[in-house]
Amino acid sequence: MKKIELVREIAKTTNMTQTQAAQALDATLNIIKKALKKADDVRLVGFGSFKVTNRKARTGINPQTKKPIKIPACKVAKFVPGKELREMINNKKK
Repeated sequence: MKKIELVREIAKTTNMTQTQAAQALDATLNIIKKALKKADDVRLVGFGSFKVTNRKARTGINPQTKKPIKIPACKVAKFVPGKELREMINNKKK
């Protein structure tokens, strides 16, 4: 699903205009981004959690030259699905 399709579904479900739905979605995403930038977790009960984790430095291989390269440590955003979402995806709950 693309962002515009999500905006249309939000607008249809909430009786908002598409512009209002787009603004609400953008505001929600910006709030999540700001929280993750501060390394705060964002927990949406029944849906899942967004969190920042540290990825260790490691050695990789350049696919073109086959030479080893050093990949530096970095922070990455992760999404962990909640129990309800996991069950729904696995057809255990509708």
